[in-house]
Amino acid sequence: MVFKSGFVTIVGRPNVGKSTLMNRVIGEKIAIMSDKPQTTRNKIQSIYTENDFQIIFIDTPGITKPKHKLGDYMLRAARETLGEVDVILFVVDDSLSIGAGDAHIIEELKMIKTPVILAINKIDKITQEQFNQIYEKYKTMDIFSDIVGISALEGAHLQVLIDKIIDFLPEGPQYFPGDMITDQPERVIVAEIIREKILHYTHEEVPHGVAVETAMMKKREGKDIVDIHATIYCEKKSHKGIIIGKQGRKLKGVGKSAREDIEKLLGSKVYLELWVKIKEDWRNNQNTLKTLGYE
Repeated sequence: MVFKSGFVTIVGRPNVGKSTLMNRVIGEKIAIMSDKPQTTRNKIQSIYTENDFQIIFIDTPGITKPKHKLGDYMLRAARETLGEVDVILFVVDDSLSIGAGDAHIIEELKMIKTPVILAINKIDKITQEQFNQIYEKYKTMDIFSDIVGISALEGAHLQVLIDKIIDFLPEGPQYFPGDMITDQPERVIVAEIIREKILHYTHEEVPHGVAVETAMMKKREGKDIVDIHATIYCEKKSHKGIIIGKQGRKLKGVGKSAREDIEKLLGSKVYLELWVKIKEDWRNNQNTLKTLGYE
C-alpha cells in the first residue's frame, strides 16, 4: 500500500473560516474561533491520519499589515510556511468581489512554486450562480492547481477537498502517531480557549490587547479533577474593568464557558481560576512576547 504524507498550510485573510475548517476536518477543537479578525496568532499544527495518508495542517495568522511587534511576528509566522509545505490551501469566503486583503495574498502566492488549492468557503450562504461568479474570477488568474467550494461550518464537500489535497502529497512516512491530533501542548490550547471566550464576551479594541498564560495546570492526586490557574493580560485599566465586568459577572461567564470546553478537551472535571493583570503595551514588548510564546 502506498502511504502519502505531507504538510498543508492554510492561508487567507482574517475571518474567512480557516480555523473552523481545520477543526471540522480534525473533528476536535484545536484552533479557537471568533468573528473578530486576527484571532489566530500562532502557527498551529493539526494532524489528520487515515490508513493510507497523513496530512499535517498548519493554521496560520491572517496575512495583514502589522501594527505592532506582535503583528510582525504573526505576519512572519504566516509567510514563512509558504515555501516549506507540500500544498498551500488558500481559503476565501462568499464575497462576490476580490478585496484588498485577498488581492495582497494572491500577489504573495504568485511568487510561490508550491501547488495552491483554492477553497471557496461559506457556499451555504450563496446561490449556485453566485458561486459560479466567484469561481470564474479566481479561475482566470491561472495560479490555482485546483478550486473547490466548501462549507466548513456545515462540512459540505470537505471530503472532496481532502481528496484533492492527497493528489498533491508525496509518498512519505507517518510523521506523527495515528492518534495524535495536534502538536500543541494542552496548556497552550487551554490558554487559547480562555482567550476565545474573552473574544466572545468583550468588544471593540479589547480582544486584540488580550493574552492568556496558563500559570498552573495540575491533576489532583487521587481525583479526576484538574486544577488550572490562568492569567489574563490586558493593556489598560479600562480593559481590565471590561473583562471583569460589573460585580465580576463577565469574568465568571468567561470562566464558566472556558471550563466547559476545557473539560471536553481533557476528559476531566476542571477547577479554573482566572486573574486579570495589566501589562501596558505588551504587544510591543519583545520580552513579554517571548514569555507568551510569540517568538
